[in-house]
Amino acid sequence: MASELPGGPVHPLPPDLYEGLLISDVAHAAWLDITPLARNEFICWVEDAKQAATRERRIRRTREELEEGMRRPCCWPGCKHRERNGK
Repeated sequence: MASELPGGPVHPLPPDLYEGLLISDVAHAAWLDITPLARNEFICWVEDAKQAATRERRIRRTREELEEGMRRPCCWPGCKHRERNGK
């Protein structure tokens, strides 16, 4: 299922975020247009949530931010799981 939309270089696209992106054609197209590292940042931000409600809110905000033309998650310091050499 999630293979229809790409993930990031470190984090694969989780099914719940995949479903959240399919709700909006604009967010779906934006996801395909952003860089793999940008996708990785959104995925890491969603996966960093400790509570289900926070995760759901971050999925909704990912969709909204992509619809608004944002290319990285707002106020996120970056994925702590990837090397700083771009991988």
